[in-house]
Formats: sequence, structure tokens, C-alpha cells
Amino acid sequence: MLAEADWTARRRAHQQRVDAWIEPHLRRRRRGERHPVQDFLFDYYSYRPAQLRRWHPGPAVLLAGPAAAGYLRFPGYRQTPAGVGLDPGALGERRADSARWIRRLLSATAARPAQLGCFGLHEWAMVYRAPAGQVRHTGQPLRFDAGQIAKIVEQHRLACTHFDAYRFFTEPARRRNAVAPSRPGQLELEQSGCLHANMDLYKWAYKLAPFVDSELIADAFALAWEIRDLDMRASPYDLTALGYEPVRIETAPGRAEYARSQRAFADRAAVLRQRLLTTIDRVLEPVSVGS
Repeated sequence: MLAEADWTARRRAHQQRVDAWIEPHLRRRRRGERHPVQDFLFDYYSYRPAQLRRWHPGPAVLLAGPAAAGYLRFPGYRQTPAGVGLDPGALGERRADSARWIRRLLSATAARPAQLGCFGLHEWAMVYRAPAGQVRHTGQPLRFDAGQIAKIVEQHRLACTHFDAYRFFTEPARRRNAVAPSRPGQLELEQSGCLHANMDLYKWAYKLAPFVDSELIADAFALAWEIRDLDMRASPYDLTALGYEPVRIETAPGRAEYARSQRAFADRAAVLRQRLLTTIDRVLEPVSVGS
């Protein structure tokens, strides 16, 4: 049970936190501008800024006070004698199936040791021997010409395990990758060192909203935001004009720097992954009892 003063304070804190990410994005959108790093999470993932800003307490929480009635307009909430909260039965079997699949994926990912030898080459593989004019971020200059990029890629081993990165590889890069990730194969390949798998914790959290609390969703967004920063700094793009100094993975010190950051992100993601697994178990428990 949360008193009205307590939960409204938490809601304000959440809104202020996410506004630091949302408001610059919305200003750019109104001006017709794009930012190759900071707009990615809003463009690639389907959770809209208004949804990210909306605070939900999560399962097994009741909101007290007259203002709590405002939550009854959102799907999944119900009025109880003690307050307003989520109806455990409102998840529905379809979303429960989705939650079970997400749980299997997260558990499988957590069980695998982190692989730290990819060095962010997925972004390089997306431009490797690409046809003229088909570079992904066409508005950004590259640090090397096409021949130099090809040489750097060919000096290293491509070992991407994440399908949603691999599917953007050029065809020559796909042929060089150690494995061929697929959507059905996610459960067998995703591992805890992968930057994109750790960014996707944000996606798996918001897909179960409002049954995942908004603080956890915002924590996952914050991690994904920092990972995206590394992702692009280690890429072949020159983003120094935007204030991003490159992580030069074409050099031994740059690769070591990347691996250190990758390990730190993997450790942080492990904590979030466990929090999300715990929340999913809490959400699924009444579904399992009732089924």
C-alpha cells in the first residue's frame, strides 16, 4: 500500500528523470532534426515517449487516495476496498505466453558466460563492402574509407550472436560471421556480454507494462542509453562533431577499452535481468495458479 503523498512523489521523480531524455528528442523532432545516437532508442524501439513518461507502480502494489482513481482509465487496473492496483487476472493468456517466452530468453541469456571478443564490429559489418550509397547512417562521415574499413573487418573475427544486429549486416559480412543468428534461434544464441541483448532488456521490460514497474523500465532505458553511446563511439562513424570521441577498436588499446566497458555493462545488465525475472515470476504466479 502506498499513501498518495508517497506514490505521487515517486511519479514526479520518474517523470523528471525521463524528461531529461524525452524533451530533447521531442524538440529535435519538432524541428525536423535527427541525432544518430540519442534518437535511436525512440526510433528503434516501439515504446512512445508518452508511454515511457507514464508511471506505473507494478504488480502487488495498491495506490491509496482520491488521485488513484485516475489509473482506472488504464487497462489492467481495478478498484479494491483498499485502493487501486493492477488486476492479476488482467494479464491475459496471450500476454502470459509472451511473458513466459521472455522469461525463457532472459534465463537462457543469464546462464551463458559473457563473450567479450566482438569489439563492436557489428556496426562495421553493416557497412563492410556495402554498395555505394547504402551506408546505414548516411548523414554521418566515416573515419575510414571503404577499403580501410574492409581491411579492419578482415583482420578480425566477426562473432555476432544477436539476430537484430546481424540482420543489418551486408551480405559479405554475413558470410564472415562465425554463426548465423535467426529469430527462432534467439534462445540458443543470446549471451550476457552482447551489447544489443543488454539494450533489449528495455524492450522486454516495456512489453509487459504496466505489469513491470516504471522505475525498472527507466533503469533499463538508462542502461540502453549508455550502451548506445559506446555502440556508436566504437563504430566506424566519425561523431566528434557531436561530442563523441571514438573508441578506436582498430587498435589494441581501443579493443581493451571496449572490452572493459562491455564487462561493466554486462554486470549491470545481470542485475536488471534478475529484477525483471523476479517481476515476471510475480506477475505469472496468479496466472499459473488460475490455469
